[in-house]
Amino acid sequence: MTARTATISRKTKETQIEVFVNLDCTPGSGQAQNIDISTGIGFLDHMYHALAKHSGMSIIMKCQGDLWIDDHHTADEIDAQDSAIALGTAFKQALGEIKGIKRYGTGFAPLDEALSRAVIDICSRPYCITELGLKREKIGDLSTEMIPHIFHSFAMAASVTLHVDVLRGENDHHRSESAFKALALAIKEAIEQTGGNEIPSTKGAL
Repeated sequence: MTARTATISRKTKETQIEVFVNLDCTPGSGQAQNIDISTGIGFLDHMYHALAKHSGMSIIMKCQGDLWIDDHHTADEIDAQDSAIALGTAFKQALGEIKGIKRYGTGFAPLDEALSRAVIDICSRPYCITELGLKREKIGDLSTEMIPHIFHSFAMAASVTLHVDVLRGENDHHRSESAFKALALAIKEAIEQTGGNEIPSTKGAL
């Protein structure tokens, strides 16, 4: 079985990003999961770590950006390839041709009082809708207005349709983390290999 891995490296005037992804590190796969995240933004590291852990992916990400300006250059959607775009690009490259996978994935994840739902379609039709209901200006060093852009940037780069909704919750940290964990569970289901080689579409192409 072909290894589903990819490495993305890019250096611009705003950011320097290196990302490695291995999609097949779930228990029983025989491949150890390796998670090493360093974006320069602590809460963003925490979210990416949760995404990796619960999706069964290995993610190694090293990012240096113009954080002395603001967190935009690392977390938001900009001309230079930012962390979420790099991750989405690596994900798409590691996945390869869309065949022999479930394609659709749904994840529900609670964190104390918060509950989130994520639904993903690996379909080469990039689209993203998020309803997170975040109220604070920042969580740690990450501006909350950046979080929807992270999901959007990942979806566009990965060429997936993605819906992420926080269904309830009072604490913005809990709301955000449950959203990333829900996405992780949705990804884990969608990329699961079926054992066949079929293209999961009635059209015969994706």
